[in-house]
Amino acid sequence: VTVAAGEVWDEFVQRAVAEEWAGIECLSGIPGSVGATPVQNVGAYGQEVGSSLARVRTWDRVAGVQRTFMHADLGLGYRTSLLKQEAGRHLVLDVTFQLGHSGTGTPIAYAELARSLGVEVGSRAPLADVRAAVLALRRSKGMVLDDADHDTWSAGSFFTNPLLTQEVADRLPDDAPRWPADGGRVKTSAAWLIEHAGFTRGYGDGPATLSTKHTLALTNRGAARTDDLLALARAVRDGVRDRFGIALEPEPVLVGCSLDG
Repeated sequence: VTVAAGEVWDEFVQRAVAEEWAGIECLSGIPGSVGATPVQNVGAYGQEVGSSLARVRTWDRVAGVQRTFMHADLGLGYRTSLLKQEAGRHLVLDVTFQLGHSGTGTPIAYAELARSLGVEVGSRAPLADVRAAVLALRRSKGMVLDDADHDTWSAGSFFTNPLLTQEVADRLPDDAPRWPADGGRVKTSAAWLIEHAGFTRGYGDGPATLSTKHTLALTNRGAARTDDLLALARAVRDGVRDRFGIALEPEPVLVGCSLDG
């Protein structure tokens, strides 16, 4: 399935579920355009866009030509890609996905989603049920856009989950989440680190605060400016670094500004 870059991502996911195209159903409710998803290798609830990507057609601003990247050429990783690493160079024109044709989704890999569906991890569920469950979970965390709910006025998860060496992971408290990652590394939860560094839901007394539903979302309460958001992000980043010795990395690409001032 080839989709123009400017199409709304969640409308494509909705169409895929209706057509019984499996492979992106767990990515329901994510805001933004189709063309943005391979840049970040968007992922949620155990699925990543990269698992279904076949190729991406781009305009190379430097060379002044169209370029097509096949899956193996994209350098896909955890919330990254060649397109992100060469930020500003490649304008995505369209994205081609390779999806299964089935009424059931791919095996459920995320424990919270499996519990919501009443199935075991590794089991499958009807596509429509998976989409409904994901949207319900995202709404409970303020991760589905709603003009009336300031908790949804965010860029989603602001910090990525850190990928640690085994040595660094071993220094975390025993109850810190740990998952195996590529290259012998260990992934831990940015939200857990933030909360255990003393930043609770709703933290902040200015126009930018942590969401009252999810500590990974930095939200605009109605009048926040870039400086307000960056000040909050720095406070959280520095607090986690002081408490655990781990430097959180922002998930959004910061344009014309930096967490380092």
